[in-house]
Amino acid sequence: MPALIDDLLNILLGGILLAYRTILLILALLVGSVMPVPAVSPAGLRDASPVTARVAQPLGLPNIVFILADDLDLDLDTVTTMPHLQALLAGQGITFTHFFVNASICCPSRASLLRGQYVHNHGVYTNGPPPTGGFETFRDLGLENDTIATRLQDVGYRTALFGKYLNRYPYGSPSNYIPPGWGEWYSPSPTAPGYNQFNYTLNENGTLVAYGSDPADYLQDVLTTQALSFITRTVTSGEPFFAYFSSFSPHTPSTPAPRHTTLFTDTLAPRPPSFNELDVSDKPQWIQNLPLLTPEEVQQIDDQYRLWLQSMQAVDETIAALVETLEATGQLNNTYIFFTSDNGYHMGQHRLLPGKYLGYEEDIHVPLFVRGPQAPISQTVPYLASIVDLAPTLADIAGIEIPAYTDGRSLLPLLGGSPPAAWRQALLFEQYVGDHHGLRDPLGEPPDPFDSPRFQSAPLFYSGLRTADLKYIEYDTGERELYNLANDPFELENLAASADPTTLAQLAAWLSLLKGCAADTCRSLEMRPPPPPPICAELDFDHSGSVTVIDVAQVAAHWGETPQTPAWDPRYDLDDNLVIDAADMAVIAARWGEICP
Repeated sequence: MPALIDDLLNILLGGILLAYRTILLILALLVGSVMPVPAVSPAGLRDASPVTARVAQPLGLPNIVFILADDLDLDLDTVTTMPHLQALLAGQGITFTHFFVNASICCPSRASLLRGQYVHNHGVYTNGPPPTGGFETFRDLGLENDTIATRLQDVGYRTALFGKYLNRYPYGSPSNYIPPGWGEWYSPSPTAPGYNQFNYTLNENGTLVAYGSDPADYLQDVLTTQALSFITRTVTSGEPFFAYFSSFSPHTPSTPAPRHTTLFTDTLAPRPPSFNELDVSDKPQWIQNLPLLTPEEVQQIDDQYRLWLQSMQAVDETIAALVETLEATGQLNNTYIFFTSDNGYHMGQHRLLPGKYLGYEEDIHVPLFVRGPQAPISQTVPYLASIVDLAPTLADIAGIEIPAYTDGRSLLPLLGGSPPAAWRQALLFEQYVGDHHGLRDPLGEPPDPFDSPRFQSAPLFYSGLRTADLKYIEYDTGERELYNLANDPFELENLAASADPTTLAQLAAWLSLLKGCAADTCRSLEMRPPPPPPICAELDFDHSGSVTVIDVAQVAAHWGETPQTPAWDPRYDLDDNLVIDAADMAVIAARWGEICP
């Protein structure tokens, strides 16, 4: 613990370097002049051509700064080692304690972020290759033509992307390709070398610029310099801006900035009760077959965790530099700042080597911090929220129409400190990776230890739902998991085999509806569980003693009816959603032939 405290103190001392830039920018504002500002913060940033600061324009539409980490956990406590994040975002805004991704894998999750859709609706199922996923699938499906970036740009926002876009970018397109919706673009092309933070080529607004291995070439720093320049230049125009900063950290190989390599050298990965779990007899068969982690594998996890923490310190400095620049340009009080991750990550839980893809908390539970004009200071929000909510939230902030295809909902009411009377009760998460071991691609991403053949039997086709206290998962193998998270936050005891059959059936029915939902139907289904399955007698409309084709036909005859329909009969609304539709047909069709006692 003393070593960790010393590391955090060293990090905080680095913040002194940020003051120089603040002084210069504030002087520029006070004298009302245009003043060159050398890019000197945070420490180690590449010098850029001078940027300028002017007297701030009158406040109009809110600006948006969106910071996205890659594979960053919440449950492994990495965010607690980021003092600028804690002081400037958590301490000055809102912390979402129940924020989840829809899929614990990079490209599908990023597609959900940009579109506000669940994976089963946007159709980018994997990192690639096509047709299942990756950049090419997102492009070829036409999804790039309608994202939160295009919509913000259409209403006058200056938009810019810094960092990682989608896995396999720009495969099948020119190396200097810039997707629709982005006014400025700074992204490694191809994507893969960006993970190393050195020796990459950056597509800078259509010009390919090669970077080497000098400390000044560290990608996180280069992107930060570009982002600070973009904000400062845009403020002078008086236009609102959307800066989307997508870091490659802490994704493996988790390369830290050279200045951070001496930090956290004695820190160990967290050891929750699920770490190298002794009794996994309740888990799916493939986990039951795993041996305990060896001392060498535990050492490997500790080594990776140290790099994990080190690599996030430059991201923490980016947060400080962005906030400082916003304040110096008079825009901080008119800017929403978001910080989150595309998915989580496990390190040793349930005998698993480091990786993602799974439905356990470490993989789907991610941070979300928001600071903004309406956000209360230093408050937590316990409501269930999802990555599919981010695009509609940004649209709501900008005052633009939320697309009809959106599955998520705006979080803006929660940011204002006045939550609605009713909020969702469940979230969907899903995975369609399948046999990913045969899909490794040099334009995808570096493999994690979990991608080794040892874990090849992991069933990575599954869907699940998460409520405030429960988690329910169904695998394509037929196996199921159920956890009472209020009593078992580390998911040590799978209750699926011992749960009340009625409760289990209700969760299964709820999940069945959610994994096929779309748009407003998703939002409706999330509000409450479906009613318990009807008993046989409730489906025997003709009183024949069994569920027959005549009973199915009676439900079909009322298709489309709602309580406003004069002939409305609630007996045929088998899922209690106030409309007689395909879901009701599915309920009775599944019981066809059942003999009533």
